[in-house]
Amino acid sequence: MSHIKYIIKGGNMKTKFNRIIDDWKTVKNHCRTTVGKEFTEKEPTKKFIKAMLIAEHSPIRLIEFDWSWQNIRYWVSTEWSRHKFEKFISSQRNDRQDKYDRNKAPQDAKVTFDGYANMQNLIDTFRKRLCLQAAGKARRLGEDFKIKLSETNPLEAAVLVPNCIYRAGCPEFGNCQYWNCFVDWCKKNGKNIDTIQSRYDAYNEYFRWTKRKLKFH
Repeated sequence: MSHIKYIIKGGNMKTKFNRIIDDWKTVKNHCRTTVGKEFTEKEPTKKFIKAMLIAEHSPIRLIEFDWSWQNIRYWVSTEWSRHKFEKFISSQRNDRQDKYDRNKAPQDAKVTFDGYANMQNLIDTFRKRLCLQAAGKARRLGEDFKIKLSETNPLEAAVLVPNCIYRAGCPEFGNCQYWNCFVDWCKKNGKNIDTIQSRYDAYNEYFRWTKRKLKFH
């Protein structure tokens, strides 16, 4: 079975993080509250963080991300604006800009998109945005976000997965074969995907493998 490979084109990485609130000690302490324990100054372990991200317990909503995408197509911004997090998009109103008439604005008119999401928002959103059934240009912004985030927050980036990886199978009306390609790759490379964590670990390796010729130009 052939594997899916593609290149992100159109300039340098577009995702700019303005602020990341990743205070996992606060997350850990509020988890302690729920089981009747006092706060401590002890930093949470990597094992704890990974377990919390897989379990998706409510305290992960304390982890927050503020980012910007500049000069993206208007129609791409509308694709992303459907999801449940805060977003701020540069206005097309004629009294706020003079680049074009809003009534005649083309779908590829450039806008700036600022997003503000918690960890749960991102997990839910990226299940749809990383799916190969999603519009390509909108999906590639999600890939760009995941790659950029992995530079500073690899554990958080690792749980941003497409829906087929999340659900261990494709739920879409039309199957793009990504899940089948992934399973085939796992078999050939001896990857165990029996647990959620092992499936995510294998996916992130597969994601990097399919992007091994990735170029930004």
